[in-house]
Amino acid sequence: MKSKSMTVPLLPLGAALMAGGFSLNTMAAETDVVLPTVKVDVNVDTEQGYRADKTRVGKTEQDPHDIPQAVTTVTDGLMRDQQVDSLKDALRNVSGLTFNAAEGGRSGDNMLLRGFYTFGDTYLDGMRDTAQYNRETFNLEQVDVLRGSAAMLFGRGQAGGVINQVSKMAELENENVISASLGEWNYRQFTGDFKRQLTDTAALRVNVMSRYEESYRKNPSNDDHPELDRQGIAVSFGAGIGTANELFLNYVRTETRDVPDYGVSFFNGRPIDRDVAGGNIDDSVFYGGNKNFDDSVTRMGTLIFTHKFSEDTQWRAQLRHGNYERSYWAKTPNENNLPRADYISVPPGNQTRMSDYRTTELQNDFNTSFDFAGMKHQFLVGAEYLREDSSRRQLQQFTNASGIYFKPYVGTGDYTTYEADNYAAYVQDTIEFIPQWDLTLGVRRDELRADYSNPTSPKFKLNYGENSYRAGLSWHPSDAAHYYVSWSDAFSPTGDLYQLTVAPLPPETSKTAEMGAKYLFFGGDLAFRVALYRTTKYWERNADLESTTTILTRERRTDGLEFEVAGRVTNNWEVFAGLALMDAEIIRGAANVDATTGVMTYADPAVEGKRPSNTPSYTFNVWTTYKFLGNWRVGGGVNAVGERYAYNASTTALNWPPNKAPGYARVDAMLAYEGAQWAVRLNVKNVLDKEYYDAIYLNGAFSVPGNRRQAILTTEYKF
Repeated sequence: MKSKSMTVPLLPLGAALMAGGFSLNTMAAETDVVLPTVKVDVNVDTEQGYRADKTRVGKTEQDPHDIPQAVTTVTDGLMRDQQVDSLKDALRNVSGLTFNAAEGGRSGDNMLLRGFYTFGDTYLDGMRDTAQYNRETFNLEQVDVLRGSAAMLFGRGQAGGVINQVSKMAELENENVISASLGEWNYRQFTGDFKRQLTDTAALRVNVMSRYEESYRKNPSNDDHPELDRQGIAVSFGAGIGTANELFLNYVRTETRDVPDYGVSFFNGRPIDRDVAGGNIDDSVFYGGNKNFDDSVTRMGTLIFTHKFSEDTQWRAQLRHGNYERSYWAKTPNENNLPRADYISVPPGNQTRMSDYRTTELQNDFNTSFDFAGMKHQFLVGAEYLREDSSRRQLQQFTNASGIYFKPYVGTGDYTTYEADNYAAYVQDTIEFIPQWDLTLGVRRDELRADYSNPTSPKFKLNYGENSYRAGLSWHPSDAAHYYVSWSDAFSPTGDLYQLTVAPLPPETSKTAEMGAKYLFFGGDLAFRVALYRTTKYWERNADLESTTTILTRERRTDGLEFEVAGRVTNNWEVFAGLALMDAEIIRGAANVDATTGVMTYADPAVEGKRPSNTPSYTFNVWTTYKFLGNWRVGGGVNAVGERYAYNASTTALNWPPNKAPGYARVDAMLAYEGAQWAVRLNVKNVLDKEYYDAIYLNGAFSVPGNRRQAILTTEYKF
């Protein structure tokens, strides 16, 4: 972490905005600010800590402090200290984010941000990565979360924001790091990060991972546990590194052989805890077994070329092909019966699916800085093309002496298919019209041409075009302070990631207005931000692919206030914390077309004014570490989430109060000894051994418990 000379005027946010004398709906975008002279403190660790000082989430590389929009970055250092191994675990550090459970085939990574879906808003190095699979962090440098409607930068999407994973790239150095971990619930993991400089401008980097883990939950009829069994390898080759022409070739392959867990049912409005014939059903009861499976293979190859015309002008092109294969058989829980060893269909039920999703994407960005008409401009223009081909169907059921079973990738019936060509072009200009004041204006045009079919519906054609806009106004009274207001919108057409409606209904759209302030303290080592926002979403689609109701709500809104701090307080003390307060409300209920009669049906009017599913009134997270006695570090933190509803907002007969997942606070701790070449770290997750539910099924059927107390010992060696 570098030190910077700067002072922070502690001007209140509201006063700062009033002092600017403006009132407009504007949208945030990247703003490059000339940094002050850098002074290096030799006593400060130069490895990345908890504050990220660069990101490409705004299309160009810049400091998140300079982006007039709320941005959270989970760094590699933070993930390492917390023993984070999956994207889901990394995102526990993002305030205002909650987890969904197995939404009708979406049992891969599935989150809500600010109360809105993100299943169409996951990216890898700025390119769309919307397949339904479970992502690992072994090849991630950091995870950037850009909040708010971001269609101008990223295209069609939801209202909550964008989750962008940043890959580890080849570097001009020779360093190898291997780590091995053992822990409770049969946790074992091996990772390796191998860097090799080949020439003055060429390098190779290889990352590998193997991980296995179980849970405290157990099927009482066969003693089987849920399992995570995952492997991965990532290769990055770079040529021309540090020159005017840089080329990177990246390839990543991950495999999963999991035993999936769909959690437990609700009973009397709470996660089940009741006596039934044969015993008791509570959070420890697992309804699946070792015959179940969630198998997937993900392959992605990416070419990245950057040509630097000058220090201020460059062209960046990325080409990717991805293939995502997945097949799973999961058992759903039951509120009246314990699981059975013979795997008879009911109880409990079976969820099966096999899918194949293929993408080819080309992305081009050109950005430059120049002076015109006495004003400074930061200009961006780009174009994208994305081809999607996907198919899915149910698995074929077999029977033998021990009951029913399914085989991976052995399907039955007709396929549901989705084929689409996506075209986009965008332009944006950030203008410093007077010193310290920047105005950002941007527009994007997306065109979608798609064919969609399923076994019960004719083939639909979808031709869709939409503009997206960004506008933002920033005031930088110093290098350490940034005040902004912004406005943005987003859209998603009816055929994209969802089932189509019987009759055409308006596309899903959203609008976000935000104002905020960002400060840097202690020479830039500690970042603090606050954001006040309103996001309104119209014609919200259901996340559940199996649902007969496509529209979940016609209008709903989240008003929120966020605080976040990240970085070093002293040379030895680091902290990362966030608080999100959310006031979410359904404004208008659903309107759906009955598939049989064609008649429009409406949700129970009682849903209006209610808080949406899985949107707590608050989330809070804090993690801090302190270095002492030279090489020792101690750390710990809390992840707290408020009470969440679980119900189907599109129902025609609302039962209130609905099912509720109780709020919780999970405490984690860490103790580490770190030498120059080797380190030993002990992580204890859920120190208080608390029963908690970290994921819920939005339509109200069940909730998935988080793991109980788990100690993990990790050794790390550098050579």
